[in-house]
Amino acid sequence: MFKKILAVLFFVSTLGAFAQENDIAYTIGEKYNDKYRYSNLLAIADDGEGGTVIIRAYYTGIVLKPKGYFIEHYNKDLELLSEFNYKLKNANFVDAYVKNGQAYLLFLEYNFDRMAYEYQIHRSPYTDFQFTQETILSITSDSVSEPLDRNYYNRNFSSGFTTSVLFNDEKTAFAITTHFKKGKDNKHFIYVFDASLTKLMEHDFSDEVEEKNYAFETITFSEDLKNVYLIGKAYFKKKRFNATERKFQYEMVRVSSVGRSTQSFYTPGKFPEALKPIFKGNELLSLGFYSDRKDSRYNGISYFKLNPKTLDIEAQKFNPFSQQFMMDKFGREDDKTLKDLVFKSMDITSKGEILFNAEEYFTSTSTQANSSGGRVMVTRYHHNDIVSAKLNGNGDLIWARNINKTEVTQGDGAYASYSAYTKDDKTYFFISTSAENPQQLNDERIMFKQGLSRNRNVFLIKLDEYGHMNYEKVIDDTDARLPLMVSKPYVDHLNDELMFYAKRGSKKQLVQVTVK
Repeated sequence: MFKKILAVLFFVSTLGAFAQENDIAYTIGEKYNDKYRYSNLLAIADDGEGGTVIIRAYYTGIVLKPKGYFIEHYNKDLELLSEFNYKLKNANFVDAYVKNGQAYLLFLEYNFDRMAYEYQIHRSPYTDFQFTQETILSITSDSVSEPLDRNYYNRNFSSGFTTSVLFNDEKTAFAITTHFKKGKDNKHFIYVFDASLTKLMEHDFSDEVEEKNYAFETITFSEDLKNVYLIGKAYFKKKRFNATERKFQYEMVRVSSVGRSTQSFYTPGKFPEALKPIFKGNELLSLGFYSDRKDSRYNGISYFKLNPKTLDIEAQKFNPFSQQFMMDKFGREDDKTLKDLVFKSMDITSKGEILFNAEEYFTSTSTQANSSGGRVMVTRYHHNDIVSAKLNGNGDLIWARNINKTEVTQGDGAYASYSAYTKDDKTYFFISTSAENPQQLNDERIMFKQGLSRNRNVFLIKLDEYGHMNYEKVIDDTDARLPLMVSKPYVDHLNDELMFYAKRGSKKQLVQVTVK
């Protein structure tokens, strides 16, 4: 009992010490009226002069339907300069971004006159709104029910046409992949554009899909944008499988204007999952998780170093999760499994070490009664534990920690999940919760829960360079009366700032956070 009291006192004292460090400062902007109660944040970016541009999709009607896009421009003092309503019904939205002084909206539409799918860009300067429209790509095909692959983890190749769009993290370039199959024709093309919509390359990938179907998941580019690296699942068509094998393998594909390279990630007894490519200086790395069996249970973190031109694997590591990590996650419970992890962010420290963050994310469905007495299917989105790991420059695991969190939403996921920022070998996690304090599970573990109040507090969780964790409530719900879209900030690494959009009902404001 005496040891437990000492442990609790030590835990409280460390939290108090952290609270006095004042790791962040924040500024809350003026609260503005907003006529669209129901909307989703699509993009938030810097305007190049310290201001912020917001792009939202909004919904109206008794049965909510998308009716258009709302663009807001704020100055460096968080004051609203202008806003514009771009009315556009029944558009098939793909993505949005802000670059070169303009707001870009990307759509995928079917042209029945030409019998072709068209990728269309609507863009306008955000200082003088005048939207123009142009088609950047047209692919001849019959119309299918779901052409756009929105779910990279459950790809359907039988519809006859499928396509996907992958942006890099900086939104400086993107790739469009198209897979067309009709009769004996089986074509797969990769098109690459920069943010200004200049086509950088077009590559015929058709010979690869004779044996495998590709579902690309992640992407990165070389600094000069002359090489694009895509990672995804390659599904074998004809190969027979035994009980210990999977029907797919992860592969990386490098495409340039003069050719391509392909590398599979196959190690007997190890099954990579959720791989993400990243450049560490001139080194091309691929990081993710792995399983010891062909199921979704993760056993540790995988690391691959590849030659940027040939994609030859120069080094690989499989780091099992530590006992400390499993204690964070499950306490003293045995026979628990870790699964449903999705990549969130990755940073390289000044010492060349790698900080890797992910989240336990999954969906669930159920039926419930509606107002007319019928039954409707409801999808819930679960944003649970945070997984953070640190690897040295050679890919060896230094530490891995699990931060217990449970959140579920049926609507806008921007309010759930978290955002992470790295500075001076420390990682700061911002989460939003209606709870006043986390739940103490035992002397070593805490749990952040969603809470029931309409107002939300913002907690800052800090992992130092040794993986030691502290937390603090940094923005009280009495200060920021509107909930922050905590998972979708604009991150300014140059000034160590994060800009959060806050909205509820007919009110909105910006909140700027500076990491000291």
